[in-house]
Amino acid sequence: MRKMKGLSLLLICLMFVITACSGGGGAQTEAPKTEPAPAAEQAGSETPKEEEPAQPVDLGGRVIKVAAWWDLTPAGNTADEKARLEKIAEVEKKYNVKIEFVNVPFEEYMNKFTTSVLAGEPFADIVQLEYKSALPAIMKGQLLPISEFTTDHNNINNEANLQMKYPAIGGGEYGFDNPISLGLGLHYNRDLFKKHGLPDLQELHAKGEWNWDKFMEIAKQATKDTNNDGKTDVWGFSGWAIDAVKHFTAANGGKIVDDANGKEGLSDPKTLEAAEFINRLYNVEKVVKVKSGNKTNWEETNTFKDGDVAMFPAAEWMLGDVTFEVGIVPIPNGPQGSPEATYANTAASAKFIPKGVKDPAIVYQIYEETFDIQSTEEYPGQDYLEGIYTNQEDIDMIREHIAGTGVITVDEAYTDYPTGAFIEDIIVNNQSVTATAEKYKQQAQAAVDKMGK
Repeated sequence: MRKMKGLSLLLICLMFVITACSGGGGAQTEAPKTEPAPAAEQAGSETPKEEEPAQPVDLGGRVIKVAAWWDLTPAGNTADEKARLEKIAEVEKKYNVKIEFVNVPFEEYMNKFTTSVLAGEPFADIVQLEYKSALPAIMKGQLLPISEFTTDHNNINNEANLQMKYPAIGGGEYGFDNPISLGLGLHYNRDLFKKHGLPDLQELHAKGEWNWDKFMEIAKQATKDTNNDGKTDVWGFSGWAIDAVKHFTAANGGKIVDDANGKEGLSDPKTLEAAEFINRLYNVEKVVKVKSGNKTNWEETNTFKDGDVAMFPAAEWMLGDVTFEVGIVPIPNGPQGSPEATYANTAASAKFIPKGVKDPAIVYQIYEETFDIQSTEEYPGQDYLEGIYTNQEDIDMIREHIAGTGVITVDEAYTDYPTGAFIEDIIVNNQSVTATAEKYKQQAQAAVDKMGK
């Protein structure tokens, strides 16, 4: 999996050629004497002198803090991590600064952010925030737009493209982070599929047959009583019902809340169709394993680890302790969906610069420069993905069909937005989907309007 592809080798060769031609470390070849003089010389004008490069700003030993709810310090275990540690040391010397990575427990993080920003003294110069936490902060003017510090629309200029702007939020571009090829997909228990003769989902996807109808068909086939004791012991699906509705809404082209346009999304026909589908899984076909007895219990996200569930939505970091072979495909598109959107990215996060940070443009520049290394990976996140997945087919599926297809979902950013109550009434209380949407529509819109004000 780690062999450099031909295209990658060609690109590297081209980089060396370009570097040599531009004088990047090699002696320039003198032009032939027969070459015509530049037009400026022919006209008797002086040849413009090249501008001297700007001298780095001396920040007098300032400490620049970068915060998250985990340790962002490069571990130094890979070639890229070692190169970045060296680059950090180089940048610290260049600007006379010290870069400090701050690890704050998740449950304390937002309180620390809010109180420090309100006091005019942000606890860090660059902060990791979930989008659902960043949105209220943006609306209150607590974060600075990254567009003030960059000119490139998508990628931030560094040699390995290891930083990039993240999707717009709150009407502007605020976030930036690593462009790692990740995404939440529908994982499946390959061992169980083989044991019960179920069709491989990646083959169905390749043939263009992976849709909601096929998903339901396989979930029903997988749900069975294998020992004839009158109780189901293998299940087609498991997961947290609230997330399941969000994911299938996204895969149907909808959003639980349309934050860009300030509209609730519970009454959107695309949301209603997804809610009907999930309700059918739980209450009509009864193909979902509910280990805790509570369909809307968050702990159901880990039920798949028992090994008796065929299909389950999960992020890659949740697979560390599974005892069976897994495969992955996108969550299937619904009747109104498209391959460009396959899951609800409810935990999207990025780096942001708080209001009150001194010299934010310089801080941003310094942080960006710490990523100006020549990566040994064929793509960002290669080492990480290959440490989780043993099959190249799964990595290819993530990179080619799942990464970048997450619909950032921030309904949790709006105080009193009734997503949980909406789904509880449908999945647990067996209420009509359309009637439930009407019941909560005004409350949902009021929650959106309140933040806008």
